[in-house]
Amino acid sequence: MSSQIVIPESAPFNAEQRAWLSDFLSKTLAGVGAAPTANNGPAVPATILWGSQTGNSEGIAKKLLKALKAGNYEPEMFDMAAYDHSRLPKEKNLLIITSTYGDGEPPDNAADLHEHIMGDSVPNLEGVNFSVLALGDSEYPDFCQCAIEFDEKLEAHGATRIFKRIDCDVDYDDEFAEWKSGIMDAMGGAATATSTAEVETEDGYSKKNPFPSPLIKTYDLNGEGSQRETYHVELSLDGSGLEYEAGDALGVCSHNPASAIDEILPLLPFNTKEEVPLPGGGEAPLREALITSYDIRSLNKKLLDAWAERSGSPFLRALVEGGSKEEIEDFCWGRELIDLINDHPADFADGEEFVGVLKKLQPRLYSIASSPKAHPGEVHLTVAIVRYNSHGRDRGGVCSTYLADRVGDVASGVFVHHNKAFRLPEDTAKDVIMVGPGTGIAPFRAFLEEREATKAPGRNWLFFGNPHRATDYIYEDELTGMQERGVLNELSLAFSRDQEKKIYVQDKMIESGAELWAWLQGGGHFYVCGDASRMAKDVDAALHTIAQEHGGLSAEEATAYFSGLKKEKRYARDVY
Repeated sequence: MSSQIVIPESAPFNAEQRAWLSDFLSKTLAGVGAAPTANNGPAVPATILWGSQTGNSEGIAKKLLKALKAGNYEPEMFDMAAYDHSRLPKEKNLLIITSTYGDGEPPDNAADLHEHIMGDSVPNLEGVNFSVLALGDSEYPDFCQCAIEFDEKLEAHGATRIFKRIDCDVDYDDEFAEWKSGIMDAMGGAATATSTAEVETEDGYSKKNPFPSPLIKTYDLNGEGSQRETYHVELSLDGSGLEYEAGDALGVCSHNPASAIDEILPLLPFNTKEEVPLPGGGEAPLREALITSYDIRSLNKKLLDAWAERSGSPFLRALVEGGSKEEIEDFCWGRELIDLINDHPADFADGEEFVGVLKKLQPRLYSIASSPKAHPGEVHLTVAIVRYNSHGRDRGGVCSTYLADRVGDVASGVFVHHNKAFRLPEDTAKDVIMVGPGTGIAPFRAFLEEREATKAPGRNWLFFGNPHRATDYIYEDELTGMQERGVLNELSLAFSRDQEKKIYVQDKMIESGAELWAWLQGGGHFYVCGDASRMAKDVDAALHTIAQEHGGLSAEEATAYFSGLKKEKRYARDVY
């Protein structure tokens, strides 16, 4: 609160002058210490569009929205599925944030806009400024492909790129900060002090500060003689303050096996006893750093480039300079860091230079297989254990073997990854159809536990498949119990190799097409979890077949129908 400054009558001014000076000084001093206005000009309009399969892009979009609101901007933010395509030519500043999943595909909520942008019906976008932030994982061959296509097509349609596209790997904080600063400078709306820095801090346990979660129980769900290992893992969240909902994922921070590191160290051409930098800051002895913090399992072109430069290997140089994408992928598959060290020895000056070419060991996200209402203080996972032999060496998935073989010795660092796009319907009277073969059953175990705990009146239908009923019918006793208690109203099973002709979940869907269509027409919600590249596509194709055969829709009408279900949040996919 400001107070009026009074000019004494003894001052050498008349009454009118004293009144004017009093008012001027009061207003001037009242502004001392106040935050400066961002800009005297009109606010700069900006439209943020996000495409997200698991919520990362949405989270970044919200941070950008907050930063723009703190400056001299007039921002709007849209889920791409809810964005009106006709607005495109009228946009002043279009800011695209999107991930990529599967074989370079757009997230479900971005599919319609992506198809529109990739088509020929987009009017000239001259006068539209744009920039793209891409989220991805460089372990996948089509790294950031969806965002790359948005970026290239917007320019091809006449829009002006005001700041370079930035492709983010799994860790994206630094890249997002660079992109945010770049676009805000380019748009010209002055920023306040708070908008140029993060305006929020994380308290408690998170991805940056994972909770050391003790193991409660773990066991193999497959029967004796199975070709698969699928583990049920129960972890404690007691004292963590972490909360999750059915449909969320759990991030697990794993370690490399010490035996693998002890094989690598004697082969390195420098003093391995020295400390090296850690990805998140600080230092540690090289052995400890390689166990806890660096990826020694996955190879990619960036690593091959760095290795070829230091190894002098003619083969590697020819591969990275002239090899096709497919040839590089073929070489990387089934090989690890130890193979490069053995087959193409490289010269590194010291440990710091060596770890400088390695990626950070990333946490693994697993769909949560429990309802917090059914298991308070706990979180359950359904994990496929990856083991195989290639190039004469036994291999294994970093996190899956860690959970199966070593987690009992040490508490796992965990954090909750919220997935708002994969939620049960708010109206518990709505029917739910779930398709989850293999470990894709995980979130649906959580859904069914949640529906039972909340006494949801809606019906539940699960499609589940695996190779053999005798050895691979995981959670059989639990599913049978849910049927007996009336929680699981329909259970369609597809054991692909129990008969001469293979049968999959999509075949069971078509077999029950009339009833499935009736459930959808009655307002049912449809969910899929599992492999994105094959299963999810086959399930989607089966849905379109059912809509045409039992709904009388044309192919185009079926496409529009399921696009509408996605916009209504009635068709959701947790695919990878």
